[in-house]
Parts: sequence; C-alpha cells; structure tokens
Amino acid sequence: MLDQALHFAPYLKTVIWGGDRLAPYKGIKTNLDCIGESWEISAVPSHVSVADHAPFEGTSLTELIDRFGAELVGERIYAAYGHNFPLLIKLIDARDDLSVQVHPDDELARERHNCPGKTEMWHVIETRPGAKIHVGLTKEITPGEYERRVADNSIMDVIASYDSAPGDTFFLPAGRIHAIGAGNMLAEIQQTSDITYRIYDYDRRDKEGKPRELHTAEARDAIDYTVYPDYRSEPTDSLLAECKYFVVRKHTLDDSPLTLPLDRESFTIVMCLEGEAEIDYSTVAGKETKTVRIARGDTWLFPATVRNISAKGPADILAIQA
Repeated sequence: MLDQALHFAPYLKTVIWGGDRLAPYKGIKTNLDCIGESWEISAVPSHVSVADHAPFEGTSLTELIDRFGAELVGERIYAAYGHNFPLLIKLIDARDDLSVQVHPDDELARERHNCPGKTEMWHVIETRPGAKIHVGLTKEITPGEYERRVADNSIMDVIASYDSAPGDTFFLPAGRIHAIGAGNMLAEIQQTSDITYRIYDYDRRDKEGKPRELHTAEARDAIDYTVYPDYRSEPTDSLLAECKYFVVRKHTLDDSPLTLPLDRESFTIVMCLEGEAEIDYSTVAGKETKTVRIARGDTWLFPATVRNISAKGPADILAIQA
C-alpha cells in the first residue's frame, strides 16, 4: 500500500512574458531566464511530473497512478478520472502582460479537442506597483460585438480590471475572459487541460512585425457573456475556492500543530506560499507518524491513504483537494 508523501521535480517554463522571481522564490539555482511558470504537479502529456524523492525517484506521476490507482488519488477521483490525474498546479510570474484568454468548458473541449475543459483559480502571492488582474465583463455584449471589439482593439474597454494585491483570489470558471497583468506572481490551480483560446494580445508584434495568432472564432462560442457585479472572490474562513473540480483552503500556521481537513476519497496537495512548515502525517498502512518539511515555493502530494495531516509553521500554505 502507498504510505509515502510524494514530491516532484518542478518544470520551469521559459516564456517571453516570464520574470525573474520564481527561481529565488523556490530556492532554485538556474541559468534559465524569463521563467514564467513552474509546473509543480502535472499530468499534461507533454510535461508529466517525475518524482524526485525516494523511494519513487525517477517515476512519473502517470506511472504512479498506474501502479497505485485509488490508493494515490482516492476512490471517488479514480472512479471519475481513471488513470488521468485531474489537476495541474502551477506558480506563475508575469513580468509583462499575458494575453487575454478564455477556456472552453468540458462539453466544448471534448467536442473539439477530446480533452477536459479548464476551470481554474488564481491566488496572488506577490505584486509589483501597478499590477492588475483582468477578468470578466463590465457590460453585456453580444458575440457579434465581441468580434467587432477584437477587430478594432477595443475589447479591453469591456473587460473588468482590478488592482491586485497579495492574498487576492480570483475564481475562473470555464468561459470567463481573463488575463494576468504585469507584476503579478501567483499560484494557479486548474483542471488538467492545456486548451487556451487567445482573444487579444494588445496588438503586440514579434521581431518580424507579425501579431500572435488569435482564436477569435473559437473563443466566440466558448465565452460566458454573463455580467457579474464582482469577480474577486471573498474567502469564507480558510476556504478560497470550491467547485466540482477542486477545493482550495489557505491556512496560516504558527508553532501549534493544525490538523488539516481531509477528503478520504481524494488526495491532498500542500503548497507553501511563505515561511517553512513541518508536516506530520500517518496512513492506513503506517504504524508510525512520518514528517516532511516544506519551504516557500514548494509542493507535496499526500495520497488518499493518508488518514491524518497536521502542520505547524510559521508558514502560509494552500491545501488542495479534487
């Protein structure tokens, strides 16, 4: 029986809009520049996470699910997703503005791409002066008006913008227009899907004077045109987000152990946002308590066989379940 917490080597993704904060935030020495994303736990086929701690060092997440099944992900999750890990966990550092995007829901993504859609959430960790989050619509528009505004570069006039600050949370169901503005570093929890429709890229040009490809027609049918009064989430106690795909809680730890809520039919992911924590856990099979230490920018996966997790800091952590 699986009785070990799992740690994976992060995949550091360099992109044109990437910044310089993720490597030092995670305590990693690297020669890479413009690191925009750290994929902490991924089962996206092109970049499946690989364990980097004993006894499973060198084993991919997919191989671990093939071997342990419901012991790793939980009975409910295994029944729903089989050997497909349902979540993608990232850290993102935006030196420049990201393009305005939308993601299809499950039905449309399966019809077009034979894969799940993408519902996600952002939790802001650090900002630089002037940082903004763009999300949702400020007024009702029709699909036709959307296409016209993309064509004449006025789409930003109807997209809501927020001055972002550490601790802000934004829930982004599939279909909601969104963009990360320059200066934000944040945690992203999402469905395992890499399908993105680019709506607008600020009319930026590459070195040859060519604009980036837009997916105007594809996005038209994916957008939720509903207007809401506020798109910034207000946490309830420790709960940051809860939907059919994931539950995310934030805990501020001191030197007194805190018992974390568990879903016995799901795995639990713990990400450390600040400080350093000591996490004690026990499993169905284990007769002794095991301990891992987690530092700022680090992420651990606790399998569904875990029956108790307690953590003490000082630290801020996210606890994530499917």
